[in-house]
Amino acid sequence: MNNGHLPFERPLVELREKIAELKTFTQDKSIDFTEEINTLEERARRLEAEIYGNLTPWQKVQIARHASRPTTSDYIKSIFTDFIELHGDRLYGDDPAIIGGIAKLDGRPVTVIGHERGKDTKDKIARNFGLPHPEGYRKALRLMQQADKFGRPIICFVDTQGAHPGVEAEERGQSEAIARNLREMAGFQVPIVSVVTGEGGSGGALAISVGNRLLMLEHAYYSVISPEGAAAILWRDSAKAQEAAGALNITAQDLYDLNVVDQMIPEPKGGAHKDPVTQANWIKKAILDALEQLSSMDREKLVRDRHQKYGKIGVFNTVG
Repeated sequence: MNNGHLPFERPLVELREKIAELKTFTQDKSIDFTEEINTLEERARRLEAEIYGNLTPWQKVQIARHASRPTTSDYIKSIFTDFIELHGDRLYGDDPAIIGGIAKLDGRPVTVIGHERGKDTKDKIARNFGLPHPEGYRKALRLMQQADKFGRPIICFVDTQGAHPGVEAEERGQSEAIARNLREMAGFQVPIVSVVTGEGGSGGALAISVGNRLLMLEHAYYSVISPEGAAAILWRDSAKAQEAAGALNITAQDLYDLNVVDQMIPEPKGGAHKDPVTQANWIKKAILDALEQLSSMDREKLVRDRHQKYGKIGVFNTVG
């Protein structure tokens, strides 16, 4: 990455730098380069359409990981009002890698939960780069149980490479915490809408994404394992991550075609970080539309709807 630009964006960045240079030269030297500038701007528009219209799975992964990509806290500030953050799992402690609390969505009380990977280096370290420990998932479960008790819809933002892989997480019951979330989320009697905003890695993502509707940003990815992890297992070479990304069917389009994802939310050209305000507005509309679809269902039907959603994923053949 160079100055926030991804490697495949470099030709477009260089072309735009040339355009800016000509405009500056025109102003300073009073020489008319209008024709040359117009030609280069048209070339830039074509190149931009070509680059962002034909992204490979690996390039989408790079966009999903962009350092400037909006995080859960950004979306909470943009989409909701009156947010009150709640802390702790009432068993061990608080995990800043998952944030959550009560908020209002167009005046309607909801519970909001999401992975938070942090902004600058200090914040990322404090939040463990968005890799939750068991207490993070237990905090999320506590907030969801509270929402179920008081009839509040649950909105989850998914953005993590996965659950924390360290020994201390296993000692504190990482796998049990994730499994319990999966079981409990399947039975909650309130609408659950989950949005994959960046990385959706393994059980760490699944632990807060079991819902009635699963939405996914255009350049996010959702996978049982990271491309690097898959490459290390399949080829014993993590450098083949690009090849693994292409084989895993992890993009929003792939998963929409496979009926895993219910809706693909478009992103501004170049990714969510190019226009966070517009992106937040698009996400808000998608969440409101999903809640409108679910509003006519009673509590028991919401549970059945969730079970049917996951029952329809995948196909099988009977032999003999």
